[in-house]
Amino acid sequence: MKIGVVTFPGSLDDVDAQRAVTIGGHQAVALWHGDHDLRGVDAIVLPGGFSYGDYLRCGAISRFSPVMAEVIAAAGRGMPVLGICNGFQILCESHLLPGALIRNDHRKFVCRDQRLRVENNRTPWTSAYAEGAEITIVLKNGEGGFVADEATLDRLEGEGQVVARYLGDNPNGSLRDIAGVTNAAGNVVGLMPHPEHAVEELTGAGTNGLGFFTSLVEQSFA
Repeated sequence: MKIGVVTFPGSLDDVDAQRAVTIGGHQAVALWHGDHDLRGVDAIVLPGGFSYGDYLRCGAISRFSPVMAEVIAAAGRGMPVLGICNGFQILCESHLLPGALIRNDHRKFVCRDQRLRVENNRTPWTSAYAEGAEITIVLKNGEGGFVADEATLDRLEGEGQVVARYLGDNPNGSLRDIAGVTNAAGNVVGLMPHPEHAVEELTGAGTNGLGFFTSLVEQSFA
């Protein structure tokens, strides 16, 4: 598959995401925030970083980048979209995912290996994992606390839209220990931890993150 990785001004994990896509057996396609087309890709990754310096709110300016009009339209047609960290924030700001990400409750940046439980393995990005699988990948954020009103949280829980949950100490105050969610259709996933930093034995937390990139099957969503 051809998987587009979007670079915004301030993205810093775009190259890591491209490498993870390649290790996962796909062709990585570099997309720029100013692009007006998706160059025939089959799926999209919005990487981590500090797009537009996190001014206003994290992801709030990137949401209006030209490429996001194309991403929103493609997601509506069923194309798989994965937002990692800042990408998750952009997806929430774009209303492709419910809820919001706010400053960590302890007001400090956190960077550590983080244990997660995969709650939903029925998305294009998580099918390589067993439901309930416990994995360890890298977490690094200053504004990673997932919040939503109680009705939305109940809906996410009841409809299986919680993709991953923190295990052990909650690193950022996310409500109900939520680390990642999906939309109702299941094709759009946001994840605060960084699976692209856990795809090789040589570096990082091992290879527990690789499943997010090997899960995609060969089919066209364009």
